[in-house]
Amino acid sequence: MTVTQRLQVVPNRFAVDHLPTATFPEDDEWVALVRAPEGLTVVREAPPWGDGERWIGFYGGDNGRGHDHPGALAALVAPLAEARIPVFVASTYHADLVLVPDHRQDEATEVLRAAGHRVG
Repeated sequence: MTVTQRLQVVPNRFAVDHLPTATFPEDDEWVALVRAPEGLTVVREAPPWGDGERWIGFYGGDNGRGHDHPGALAALVAPLAEARIPVFVASTYHADLVLVPDHRQDEATEVLRAAGHRVG
């Protein structure tokens, strides 16, 4: 069963950072945090003047799917993986934020639409 979704492109650009010795970031400008044995991963809004890799996000928060729709995330990342587009995912209680490198936004949008998703 294919789980088609209605996605929005988040207008912000994001940075994904790894802080190997931190247990919490020094600022409160983060969007998502993941603590693992190898350190802290921080997703934050990328400043317009910053350099480094920038990511754009596809978010399906208005789908109202909650936890009870198996395959919803796979339906997004599988076609992107097949197209060899890297992803970074931050999941919420209600939806997933799927990040792709910003220079591949148009390609990712086409891939998701071809997979049956609506991208607004």
